[in-house]
Amino acid sequence: DPQQLELATSSKRKLRRFIVIDEVVDELYGSKVREYFEENNVQHKILALPTTEETKSMDLVLNILQEVQNFSIDRRTEPIIAIGGGVCLDIVGLAASLYRRRTPYIRVPTTLLSYVDASVGAKNGVNFLQCKNKLGGYTPPVASFLDRSFIQSIPRRHISNGLGEILKMALMKHKGLFDLLKSHGKYLLDTKFQSYSGSADHGDAALQTTRIAIETMLEELAPNLWEDDLDRLVDFGHLISPELEMRVLPSLMHGEAVNIDMAFMTYVAHARGLITAEEKEQIIQCMRGLELPVWHGGCSWPLIKRALMERLKHSGGQPRMPLPTGLGVAEIFNDTSEETLKRAYKLWVRD
Repeated sequence: DPQQLELATSSKRKLRRFIVIDEVVDELYGSKVREYFEENNVQHKILALPTTEETKSMDLVLNILQEVQNFSIDRRTEPIIAIGGGVCLDIVGLAASLYRRRTPYIRVPTTLLSYVDASVGAKNGVNFLQCKNKLGGYTPPVASFLDRSFIQSIPRRHISNGLGEILKMALMKHKGLFDLLKSHGKYLLDTKFQSYSGSADHGDAALQTTRIAIETMLEELAPNLWEDDLDRLVDFGHLISPELEMRVLPSLMHGEAVNIDMAFMTYVAHARGLITAEEKEQIIQCMRGLELPVWHGGCSWPLIKRALMERLKHSGGQPRMPLPTGLGVAEIFNDTSEETLKRAYKLWVRD
């Protein structure tokens, strides 16, 4: 907005920004971030914090708010900036939503998972009583700034972790995205989602996959931002995984737990006759190609039953189970019998 820009640049008051950055990201990019604010003559405070699933708590939110209060920001014109992975974006989003009832904030995702998942939508939150994201709210950021160059410094396993959420959108909504992942998965892992001029054989697979993943996610979330409708295709992979992820912390990353859930649900879809044996195999092979786990010993039958009971409690008494009905198409089901689930589980464990 030219008017706002003129107001900001002509103002006698110096621009000020409060930035929360994940401590690992700070080690890698902190000097560049500080240089950026100094060159643009912005008074700034950078708070580097350990943002992991284990530290994702109300305590950390209150630490941030104490520092925000000390810095004394203007809640209308000085957005808080979060630079980090999904946990960092979630924590800062919640802190901003609580400060003076709602302070604007900006998301800058630095992992593949947060780039395609946490950067999109309105949700924020923290873990509570060993339950994932039990406390939180719906406050969208004023902006998300997407820069894939951050992804080049994350370990290969983290790339794979992000591919789990991209695969979710492919299986639910986009056969073309599924084909891209099948053909270019290894290349994307090898190149860490960077775009190179010499990659003609692959088109710009990194740009295409991230763009389609984000667009399909937005299509699903935008009309239902506050989850008034609990039938959500984006919940695929999120029925059993929250229970599993919290139970085995820190051995599974979020995208890995989601993928294990999706692998089991692929067997459920097959057991129900929704997909063929060949389609099931294609999905599992694609997961393996993306170097994602397709099974975990912690995912026992009692855990699955407990997770599905939790699901019923929080989804209006219906399981609302998203299942693939082909490659890139899906529906939500409320009538999967325990017998079908058990049969699918036995086949899954056997394979």
